[in-house]
Amino acid sequence: MIAQPLSPLATALAEEPKSAEVTDWAARIGWVVGLLLFVALLYWLMRQGWKWRGTLQGDLPAPPQAPPEESGEPLLYASGRYHGSTSAGQWLDRIVAHGLGTRSRAELTLTGAGVHVVRPGARDFFVPAAQLRGARLDKGIAGKVLTEGGLLVITWQLGDRMLDSGFRFDRAAGHAAWAERIGEIASGDGGVAVPHHPAVTPERDT
Repeated sequence: MIAQPLSPLATALAEEPKSAEVTDWAARIGWVVGLLLFVALLYWLMRQGWKWRGTLQGDLPAPPQAPPEESGEPLLYASGRYHGSTSAGQWLDRIVAHGLGTRSRAELTLTGAGVHVVRPGARDFFVPAAQLRGARLDKGIAGKVLTEGGLLVITWQLGDRMLDSGFRFDRAAGHAAWAERIGEIASGDGGVAVPHHPAVTPERDT
């Protein structure tokens, strides 16, 4: 079968180069700008919510930032992360006043005088032994969920309010010793170091 020759019009259309697709840069730029504005709005709303919560907690006194000079020998030491504080028993009611809502690295030292929390890049605070109410192993606080027992929660009193503060040590195995020792101090049985007690020897994580 002999192929029919193409007509001059068909030949011209076949030989005509196809034009490149035109990129609608104005539409793309508009989408990018809109997305950035949306993200900025969300960030602003979060900041406003954070400030509003801080205003509601304006009656909360500032915790001490350093222990007394005569704080006694260290009973325990640990390093890890501070995951925030909430009203005691209400793990979603975050406390943000006085920098307590800022997550950070933390170094904790327990003495007979209380718990000293040093936070690089954030405000340190000190919980006097008289304000300690106990400690427990838990798995979540203020939007942070870990495995069961992956969080040490210290319950303490600040002003008229009871707080829960969550910590995750670099060595989670140390949580139990801290919970036991703080429980003893809170009950009035552990304010003074007892040489034969196994928790007295400072436990320094590496």
